[in-house]
Amino acid sequence: MVEQVAIDEVVDSLRSGWIGTGPKVDRFERALAQYVSVPRVSCVSSCTAALILGLRALGVGRGDEVIVPAMTFVASANAIEHAGARPVLVDCDEQTGLLDLDAASAAITGNTAAIMPVHFAGRPVDMDRLNALRDGKHLAVIEDAAHAIGAEWNGRRIGAFGNLTAYSFYVTKNITTIEGGALAAHAADVSDRIERLALHGLSVGAWQRYSDAGFKHYEVEEPGFKYNMTDVQAALGLAQLPKLDEWIAYRARLWNLYNELLAELPLVLPQDPEPGTRHARHLYQVRVRDDCPIGRDALLDGLAGRLIGVGVHYRGVHLHPYYRERYNIRPGDLPASTAISDTTLSLPLGPNVSDDDAADVAWALQETFEQASSGGTAAS
Repeated sequence: MVEQVAIDEVVDSLRSGWIGTGPKVDRFERALAQYVSVPRVSCVSSCTAALILGLRALGVGRGDEVIVPAMTFVASANAIEHAGARPVLVDCDEQTGLLDLDAASAAITGNTAAIMPVHFAGRPVDMDRLNALRDGKHLAVIEDAAHAIGAEWNGRRIGAFGNLTAYSFYVTKNITTIEGGALAAHAADVSDRIERLALHGLSVGAWQRYSDAGFKHYEVEEPGFKYNMTDVQAALGLAQLPKLDEWIAYRARLWNLYNELLAELPLVLPQDPEPGTRHARHLYQVRVRDDCPIGRDALLDGLAGRLIGVGVHYRGVHLHPYYRERYNIRPGDLPASTAISDTTLSLPLGPNVSDDDAADVAWALQETFEQASSGGTAAS
């Protein structure tokens, strides 16, 4: 449900006469930079766009390798492909789904230019170990924080650790601009290049060209993309960002309620957040245990038949035909990512999910298991 303050902000943009990239995008960028504690944030059309821009801005391209976890949405690897580099898929920790940093270190070659860790489900990667690896091997880092705006490592927001960090504001994320993303940066020259690349490589955006300060001609120093965010989108973000911490706290309470309601079911519940961290609680994922009377896919069918909205996050990148065949990867090469792909499902989680809704989810799981144990079909 979109709150009235967000509706009002969007209507204000529509009535202002400026609906493209303009003053509200600028305000949203400044608000995000303050929230994350970084010098600059550039708002763009998606997190995927942010990842591509980050790689391009750092000069990562043909002949380079970028280490990325296999357990992520394919957008992470796709961005590397679009940059002209080669994604090197690395396994994850089976308990958390996070990039296995030991495996990442072992995968580094003379062609490795960057690492793209994913703060999976909102759980922060160990930033101390990650940055030590970065500094020790002289690599660039582009953090995929699509799930993790608001997450913290030792009291610092994800994005504040000196790396380029990409966020998503897609409709399912903790805050949304319908479609949209952002890229946090620390170096002024990199930020400037990101801004240019996001809008065709133009030296001056439309808002600046047609402002009251007078007309300004633009110049193109390199071909860029059409990845800009609009003021209408930014209006939604401006209305929601002040609510983010409150919503994460609500998600944490709902997460704990799920832990209580599901404790006796044949499921592996998500690991608690690590001490000293703040989990953004984007996804609540469970895994079917070996003693579960029903497989994961049948369980999905049973829950869907009982009108429970569930998802799979994700099938590992290495299991998709393009990556499997292009890089000759077998499921057994990345066992933890494969196991998560085969056994995990995500339950409804968010500010619009009530305690009664959570109880309905628990009831549907229990009934599906009981029906499967008695030899019935998964869905009723």
